[in-house]
Amino acid sequence: MQPTVPPTSAKLLWTGRILSALPILFLLFDGAVKVMQLPFVLEGTAKVGYPLGTVVSLGVTLLACTVLYAIPRTTVLGAILLTGYLGGAVATHVRIGDPMFSHALFPTYFGTLIWGGLFLREPRLRALLPFVKSIH
Repeated sequence: MQPTVPPTSAKLLWTGRILSALPILFLLFDGAVKVMQLPFVLEGTAKVGYPLGTVVSLGVTLLACTVLYAIPRTTVLGAILLTGYLGGAVATHVRIGDPMFSHALFPTYFGTLIWGGLFLREPRLRALLPFVKSIH
């Protein structure tokens, strides 16, 4: 028997949707420009030490994970996959010695938006991680 989960208030739901929309829009753009292999993407890829042949597959992977996150039924899976993808981005920036707060931690900021937005709009996640007892 599963415990009952209180419904999400409209205020929390819309705040969560807005917080979720920000990384969705940015990551869809980032994935699309990778797939299109725009010159600035190829330059950035070379700078971080990845072979240029990986750009399209990275873009497709990012787009797939982001779409999974954007679909309510698969949003948790998408958040988990995006967390892994963004962790790789952090590791890449740390490896090449990029500045910590502006570059290396930038993907972490998006991860925070991804999980924060999901936390606000998904009552089952709030029940699993009860940071505050009475958020509804």
